[in-house]
Amino acid sequence: MKIGVISDTHGIKVHIDKAIPHLKNCDLIIHAGDNFSDSKYVYNETKVNIIAVKGNCDFERDVEDELIFEAEDKSIFLCHGDKYGVKYGIEEIEIKAKSINADIVIFGHTHVPLSIEKDGILYINPGSVSFPRRVSYKSIVMMSIEDGNINIEEIKI
Repeated sequence: MKIGVISDTHGIKVHIDKAIPHLKNCDLIIHAGDNFSDSKYVYNETKVNIIAVKGNCDFERDVEDELIFEAEDKSIFLCHGDKYGVKYGIEEIEIKAKSINADIVIFGHTHVPLSIEKDGILYINPGSVSFPRRVSYKSIVMMSIEDGNINIEEIKI
């Protein structure tokens, strides 16, 4: 299964459009918040199923701020990350991940790409396609899950 991961798009369609060609061939797209409405735009441009949460800059009422779902027998915890203090480290989100037995944690908020494995849990932040921080490039992540193996590729936009 090929999964595109995007976050912190902040309504800047000119930057989102640069990510669209990479996302069109995915089986699933995950949007980790800030701007939830951009997930609808991404779906309309790609026609690929998308799972999205709201972030701290989103004000929709009927949108989840965290989700737990399965993909290829992997438990994925998706949130924006602001409620777990991810700008200051992943310690709080680690506690949540372990408490729900997540295999993969996907979050945004920092605008800084991250892909690390810790205690058997993979933590992924795709960075931002609109306003990157601490790096000189905009980015998304392509994740493939096959036969229990997870491969991550950072895509510079």
